[in-house]
Amino acid sequence: MAAHILRLRVALLLGGLRGDGGHATRMALGLLLLAGGTAAACWALLSLQDAQTDVVLTVTVLAGSAVTLGFGLAPLIGGAHDPLDPRRFAVLGLPRGQLAAALAAAGFISVPTAVLAILAVCTGIVWTGQGAPWIAGAFGALLGVVTCVLLARVCMALTSLFLRERRSRELSGLFILAILVVVVPVGVFLASLEWHGSVPTQLVEAVSALAVTPLGAAWAFGGLVAQGDDSAGLALLIAVATVGLLALAWAGLVRLILTTTERPTATRERGGLGWFAVAPGTPGGAISARSLMYWFRDRRYIVNVLVIPVAAVITAVPLLIAGVPPEIVALVPVPFAALFLGWLPHNDVAYDSTALWMHVASGVRGWSDRIGRLVPVLLIGVPMLAVAVPFAILLYGRWALLPALAGVCLSLFLCGLGLSSIASVVSPYAVSRPGESPFQQPQRAGAASAVAQGTVMIGTIVLSAPALWWAWIAVTEDIEAATLALWGGLATGVFVLMVGIAIGSAVFERRGGRLMEFAEST
Repeated sequence: MAAHILRLRVALLLGGLRGDGGHATRMALGLLLLAGGTAAACWALLSLQDAQTDVVLTVTVLAGSAVTLGFGLAPLIGGAHDPLDPRRFAVLGLPRGQLAAALAAAGFISVPTAVLAILAVCTGIVWTGQGAPWIAGAFGALLGVVTCVLLARVCMALTSLFLRERRSRELSGLFILAILVVVVPVGVFLASLEWHGSVPTQLVEAVSALAVTPLGAAWAFGGLVAQGDDSAGLALLIAVATVGLLALAWAGLVRLILTTTERPTATRERGGLGWFAVAPGTPGGAISARSLMYWFRDRRYIVNVLVIPVAAVITAVPLLIAGVPPEIVALVPVPFAALFLGWLPHNDVAYDSTALWMHVASGVRGWSDRIGRLVPVLLIGVPMLAVAVPFAILLYGRWALLPALAGVCLSLFLCGLGLSSIASVVSPYAVSRPGESPFQQPQRAGAASAVAQGTVMIGTIVLSAPALWWAWIAVTEDIEAATLALWGGLATGVFVLMVGIAIGSAVFERRGGRLMEFAEST
């Protein structure tokens, strides 16, 4: 049975090369590029044999941990269906343990696994050249490959169990967004480090931590043995335990998949739901899905978002003209962007126009409306700030100030969202109707618009004053104040956001009828 499944896996792999001329050409070019990239990576690894052991350890552990994480995230992001899904063998009545073992073995027959195995062999050779016994290098490389394959199988099974019904490009986009929030700041930080012939202390600490985690233990084992480090035994124990736990998880998932009846779904219907297929089936989830559709399709929202980076960068021009040092000016645009992002939803109810009646007529609770409307701003603002803050610190040149800038941006962003949650139901004002030009604003009577805009903007700055003050002290006097700016800004922002949602919810439920009249009359 195992041999038959392995032959089936090879047949499926070779079948992917068949097709029309264009498909075959693309596949051939892709394989050539992959072979060239693999050869370049192998050459780079083998060239490390003459480098210092700590340098080799840093490169292999960081790269190996990233590759292992990639094997786990690929099924979640790609959304590809597993051709050897255990469900396909349910009708054959095969023993579950043997089936799980055979499918796990079939996971080793793939192009990514072949590339990983080649790189793992090169890693073992490098560690042998660094003085580690060949058995240690080979065993560490083997554990690394097995960990990646089993992790991919487990994540593929979890995806088929819990994400099959919700698989859409929106969900894949959320996964990619979450990865960018982590990868881009880390990449900027690593690019800013200066080696000067030795491994930076920040990387030494990171490698030491990864070496005793399931992600990097297998890849670190050979290097720790070469260094004579006492933690080599702990890394080996963690790597072996990781493989064992992944094997047990895979066997349990195979049993669960074979004994679980798949609920029939209409794929085409769900595929057309967009964000509604991703959001939870709750009132708040429905409101967040509808808001996301508006934010990514309505020109009025899109223009507001596009103006933010431009306005933030423009604020730096007068400072440069006035002679402020460029490294100080680099810190200014990001807090302004955070302020504008938190200010954006201060009139969100008005953009709903007559669609607001759905919320009022269905008796939606105020907190569902308030939280649902903040989801799009969070999905836009968090990645934008996560990328912009490290770049600003990179231009400033001192990473010790990162907590201060992060605290200021968090306070401005979250305080703005909290005050906007109140202002949008207390003092909404007329805006251009759906389909009209975003630059065509209606004539307004009174000063409601100016009061709402100014109150949210000035209130956000006032509430964020402690974080701004601590950040200024960190820049000019004592860098230790950066930690105060971070935690103080985070605490202030979260508190104001929670209070703002609570007050806005109560006002929404009390003024629902008047809000609907406002939407109908403007």
